[in-house]
Amino acid sequence: MRTRTILAFAGTMFVSAVAGSLVGPKPALAVAREIIELQRDVTSLLQGQKDIQQQMTQDHTVQKTLIEQSSDTVNKLNSTMASLQKSVQDVQANSGTRLDTMSTQVQGLSDNLEEIKSRIGKLNQQLVDIQNSVQSIDARLAGGAPTTVPGGSAPVQSPSGVGGSAAMSPAGPPPSADTLYSNGLRDLTSGKYDLAHSEFSDYLKYYGDTDLASNAQYWLGEIAFAQKDYNGAVQQYDKVINEYPRSFKLASARYKKGMALLELGQKNAGVRELREVVKRYPGTEEERRARAKLKDMGMAVTASAAH
Repeated sequence: MRTRTILAFAGTMFVSAVAGSLVGPKPALAVAREIIELQRDVTSLLQGQKDIQQQMTQDHTVQKTLIEQSSDTVNKLNSTMASLQKSVQDVQANSGTRLDTMSTQVQGLSDNLEEIKSRIGKLNQQLVDIQNSVQSIDARLAGGAPTTVPGGSAPVQSPSGVGGSAAMSPAGPPPSADTLYSNGLRDLTSGKYDLAHSEFSDYLKYYGDTDLASNAQYWLGEIAFAQKDYNGAVQQYDKVINEYPRSFKLASARYKKGMALLELGQKNAGVRELREVVKRYPGTEEERRARAKLKDMGMAVTASAAH
């Protein structure tokens, strides 16, 4: 467009010069000089136009190159971000597994401490019983009750006159509560799940009314969960929740029940259990983990917030 304008302008000037030479009194030499100068100006203008076009072409090429380089850089950044996101997800998944393992170990140590405290209390009671027995024997000796001389054959008589050697059951008595519980925890933490299951089951069979019965029931759920028997785990956790309403394992049992339901693909039921943990046990480790799991799933922490 600019070239046509320049050519039209030059043509107009050329025609004007010729017309002026025909009308005016200028000599032919002056007219010729003006025509030559006009041609030179036109040539200069055309060359300038050509230079401008070349410069624009070069600028366009440079801009295109810069855009392509920027596009490549953006693509590389997107790829890097995707790799970083995957790495973060992998780290989070591994961290969650390690946290579950550590939580189980910590709970085991806590139970060990409780079991030790219970054992100390029982030892104190045994000492009191022994002292009472010694005092009773001393009183009987002072009263002239018959006793057995070491190496002798006469039995020690009880106050009722029945011999002190009582008949034992052919199978023998079960292991003590402390022994069963301690062995169950030891075998659980060392991965001997079948043996630990047998020991905790025996504990519930013989000592189901003790303070640690709900703990033994909870560990049966943990064993099933570790063996990926999620249906069995849900059943065991339900027993803790329903049969031991005062157990301090309630928060853990409900949280792990929710996780087992999620493993079974029962998302709604699992989310409901995790929300119950958040609602019922604020400030606990289980509540924090339930919140984190719901957030990772993109679910609202409370049912009301979902509407």
